[in-house]
Amino acid sequence: MNRLIIALLVFLPSVLLAQNFQGMAVYESKRSLKELKIESKDLNDDMMKKIMDGMKKQYEKTYILNFNKYESVYQEEQKLETPSSGFSMGFMSSSANEVTYKNIKNKVQLAEQEFLGKEFLVTDSLKVYNWELQSETKKIGDYTCYKAISVDRVTQEDLDQYEAEKIKQDTANTAFFTITEPKERIVTVWYTPEIPVSQGPGAFWGLPGLIMEASFDDTIILCSKIVLNPTKKLKIKAPRKGKEVTKSQYDSLIEKQMEKMTNQNGVILIEIGQ
Repeated sequence: MNRLIIALLVFLPSVLLAQNFQGMAVYESKRSLKELKIESKDLNDDMMKKIMDGMKKQYEKTYILNFNKYESVYQEEQKLETPSSGFSMGFMSSSANEVTYKNIKNKVQLAEQEFLGKEFLVTDSLKVYNWELQSETKKIGDYTCYKAISVDRVTQEDLDQYEAEKIKQDTANTAFFTITEPKERIVTVWYTPEIPVSQGPGAFWGLPGLIMEASFDDTIILCSKIVLNPTKKLKIKAPRKGKEVTKSQYDSLIEKQMEKMTNQNGVILIEIGQ
């Protein structure tokens, strides 16, 4: 009987630790623009350079992921405003206040997003990734990480949309972006079982350990810092701001706005601010 009591006393703190487990991960996100092609007779070399520099800066960001056993909140790190270069592409920039919340127990994702000055609370079920676990390992910081891959195949809907957009662009007088044929999307991640939570940056999740690195398209997201069980308790709560819409409703809203910004030749008109 005494041995049983001692065993329970030893085991109890570890159970409580698991229930209250929290952590913070800092991620650096970058995107290569080498595959991006911009064509326009109306833009000189100086304007083209400003556009590319502005777009590159948009994709170099720092994000914070606060997580516990079942929930996580992912958002861009809040920084003081830096002096403006005098050039902006507000239409293409994402909101620095965007928040993504994932609950892996309830399989729910919520996102506070801003579009054209309006706030939305976008609700969706968690995306299901068909992870293929690999045997390769590597170190990221102090953690041993394992490789996993997920492949999104090209659907007939993707091909039909591509053909429709291609016809529009072929008949246009000018084109801003070159439309590329859809291809399968490969997501490669590195996760560590040493942090046993099924969480990761952005929409990524579903592995037996925290995702430390993710690469997809021309983007790479890399964890640069980990803090486990910080002294100050983290606030991990579902966002509530904005008009509540489903993911499909939000996508439809954006599509309709894009149609309004498209002229009769199928060219998207983008106002470039100075």
